[in-house]
Amino acid sequence: MKLSSLKPAKGSRKAGRRVGRGPGSGRGKTSGRGHKGQLSNAGFSRKRGFEGGQMPLHRRIPKRGFTNVFRREYSEVNLDRLDRIDKTEIGLQDLLEAGLVKKNTAGVKILGRGQLSSAKTVTAHKFSRSAQKKIEEAGGKAVLVGRT
Repeated sequence: MKLSSLKPAKGSRKAGRRVGRGPGSGRGKTSGRGHKGQLSNAGFSRKRGFEGGQMPLHRRIPKRGFTNVFRREYSEVNLDRLDRIDKTEIGLQDLLEAGLVKKNTAGVKILGRGQLSSAKTVTAHKFSRSAQKKIEEAGGKAVLVGRT
């Protein structure tokens, strides 16, 4: 076997359509582009979202509200799910290992649904008021961490 003798598998390559090769070919004269119009000329490239001069969909639909480009998304973890972890100190790595946090978001926020059965030191980026209160009532501590 030599590099010069290599060929693609039979039927894997198909010859391109040859347009503009006379009337007998079925694609002669206008070469399948029709008569006149901007599509018939060489070098025409349609812009993304262009609808032939009709007002494009993205401009017809009403715009509402405001999008904050500085928005931070937090992964939310409730106390009832934290209670399943059998550790007294729960850090961000422990939440990842337990599968409570999957996405790599701006941070982790602890929410107050459920109760803690034992005292735990929880480390997170944010705490809801009710979560912080319940953690401290159980004898634990809510430790804030700087943003990642």
